[in-house]
Amino acid sequence: MKISPEELASVLGQFNPWWRGEAITDLPRWRRAAWQELQKWVVQPPAPRAVLLSGARQIGKTTLLLQSISALLASGVSPANILYATFDHPLFKLAGIDAVIDAWRQREPRADGPEYLFLDEAQFIRDWGTWVKHQVDFVRSRRIIFTGSAMPLLEAEQESGVGRWHAIRLTTLSFYEYLQIKKLQLPNLPAVNSLTELFDRAPGQLLGIQEIAKPYAGHFHEYLVRGGFPQTAQVESITQAQRLLREDIIDKVLKRDMTALFGVRRILDLEQTFLYLCMHDGGLLDMPALCSNLEVKRPTAQHFIELLEATHLIYRLQPFGYGKEVLRGRYKIYLADAAMSPAVLLKGKSVMDDPAALGVATETAVFKHLFARYYSRQVKFTYWRGKGDHEVDLVADLGDSLIPFEVKYRAEHAGARQLKGLFDLCEDKRVDRGYVVTKSLDDFGPLPSVKKPATKIMRIPAPLLCYWMGESETRNA
Repeated sequence: MKISPEELASVLGQFNPWWRGEAITDLPRWRRAAWQELQKWVVQPPAPRAVLLSGARQIGKTTLLLQSISALLASGVSPANILYATFDHPLFKLAGIDAVIDAWRQREPRADGPEYLFLDEAQFIRDWGTWVKHQVDFVRSRRIIFTGSAMPLLEAEQESGVGRWHAIRLTTLSFYEYLQIKKLQLPNLPAVNSLTELFDRAPGQLLGIQEIAKPYAGHFHEYLVRGGFPQTAQVESITQAQRLLREDIIDKVLKRDMTALFGVRRILDLEQTFLYLCMHDGGLLDMPALCSNLEVKRPTAQHFIELLEATHLIYRLQPFGYGKEVLRGRYKIYLADAAMSPAVLLKGKSVMDDPAALGVATETAVFKHLFARYYSRQVKFTYWRGKGDHEVDLVADLGDSLIPFEVKYRAEHAGARQLKGLFDLCEDKRVDRGYVVTKSLDDFGPLPSVKKPATKIMRIPAPLLCYWMGESETRNA
């Protein structure tokens, strides 16, 4: 659609106050763990590539872009060489990316140095993959940083995009980030660079950590039901936080993005599919049961699940194994955030009083923290099922080794009887160490293996594991 450059430039001016010599207002000083990696690719990119910052709606992508712009301005980059545009805006969406850039350059003549293009919600740019590929290949003076909360079938673009962009994936706030954004004054926990360090800590040191961690436990439960989105984390009322999560994040994805980007017409069926997954968070996906309950055909249900994953609302885990073991197995589904299920199902604070629901929420949070911590290392996560229905919740495949995690978020302490699946996996795959995620702060420390003494098992309370995963991700980013 033809829109005049003057009209586009007028709107662009509202999003780019630095062109008028004005500072960016209301930017938080605190930064996400992804900040350092983003800055590395913006300031001194290791390779000539664009940067894709992907993640769910309202997760903090725009704030990261504006913080990056603020840092560039502070370093002396000319304001005229920095463009921010959100293609969620109807005018930019209608005009197209080339018209937006032309309007920018007519208003702000180029200065010396690289150009920086920060393109928000780039999934609304027509043929965005082809455009980015062309820019990276032929316009080397531009550094392109774009975000997407619902990148349409990103995998389909990978063939043309190989070597053209570097992906940084944002999850919802880690427990550590949640505590930081809430500005809570808590005693400092000792840093842990790697969970293997815990095996070398003396019993007295672990006992000292338990004492320090006592104030963290209550905040962890609130974190599970409030949600890891910056907006909901800062709302005083948990009920209000869940309403925002349900209406502003989930509903917009299901009822707007799915239609606009994927052409989904059966929104009610899609919504019911998501509700079904919310009721089975952390469980194995029973596709026949889903299709029967919702009265949808298997290809339709499969398509809906793929779209929910593409819009960062769910994760899918394959079973551990190779070939037919994987093809015949069922996916395990995790929601993107533990608070999604209680928010969508209108459970409010009741999750805190439901041991089973609290255990599911904790397993979801544990997976998200492990995924976020090791995503950049391309660690593959699966689950394991052995004989006699013995299973292990999460298995991290590092290529040359496996690290299993079993979540036992219950009042009684974790013992050998409850960990038969973990011992079986360690014996079968010759695993040298594994972890049990527990509930009680005093359920902390090494557990002797009765089946394979060479295997070391460490029990770690969930608040500590999630805190350390988030803290080390931030420190090592």
